[in-house]
Amino acid sequence: MVKFLETFYVLTLKVSGSNYVTSNTHFVEIAELNLILNEMMENEDGNLKEMAKSMKEKFKKYWGEPHKMNKMIFISSVLDPRNKLDYVPFAIVDMLGKEVGDKLCLEVKKYMNKLFDYYVEKCPKSSLHVPSLPTSSDNSSRISSVSGSCNFVNRGRMRTKQQFEKHKEVSGSLGSKSELERYLAEDIEPDSDSFDILMWWKVNEPRFPILAEMVRDVLAIPISSVASECAFSTGGRVLDPFRSSLTPKLVQSLICVQDWLRSEPFPINIEEDLEYLEQLELDFACIGTESSIIDI
Repeated sequence: MVKFLETFYVLTLKVSGSNYVTSNTHFVEIAELNLILNEMMENEDGNLKEMAKSMKEKFKKYWGEPHKMNKMIFISSVLDPRNKLDYVPFAIVDMLGKEVGDKLCLEVKKYMNKLFDYYVEKCPKSSLHVPSLPTSSDNSSRISSVSGSCNFVNRGRMRTKQQFEKHKEVSGSLGSKSELERYLAEDIEPDSDSFDILMWWKVNEPRFPILAEMVRDVLAIPISSVASECAFSTGGRVLDPFRSSLTPKLVQSLICVQDWLRSEPFPINIEEDLEYLEQLELDFACIGTESSIIDI
């Protein structure tokens, strides 16, 4: 029972993290959870088996109706070079069955192509500038500086080649294959705990500039709302009924400082410092009492 419930505990910690990318691993974790529930439903322990069946029904409520699923969950997994379209279709079919799974896989591919086409159009043409053709005066000076007509013809071909290469960059294609097709055609990266997806895309951005632009937006999508809820909870603790006169700027400053303190590599242990904090409160209380007596 403890090992079974530990799976949900670890999954909760992974998807609620806010200091690392979570969107690309979410679908993998869900597929793993589906496999564990299926195994538990075949367990010899009757109580564990019944609990797993009940949890499976809850699982189907969120993952049993493909038309209600946000396709971005699958897209972020495809953009993980350890998965691509090798793992994602396999996991979808394993979860939903071949008939429903194959249909969903086609929808994911169409959505992926449509999203990529949007980024091809969105990509700023100024960053992929095509050099303008030389003027007639430039041509004359160039002709005089080049010996022989054959050399000039070759240089003209080079210019058209350069324009063609820039055109392929702007359209997101290389030959007959787009960036997306070339990315999906390559072998998947080996899976390891030390794999850094952000570093991989940073290194490979020159090869896939448009895909890298899309990755920046897709991987930034938070899977869990825990981080934002935590921020609101923190605000409620700072601006409580006893401290209701704080200005908005001061409240923002207090929340910001608290966030900085929590992000330190050596977190503050409130329990260990509790005695010290209580002593500070007593000291402040004594100072306040003494000042009141003096005023009287």
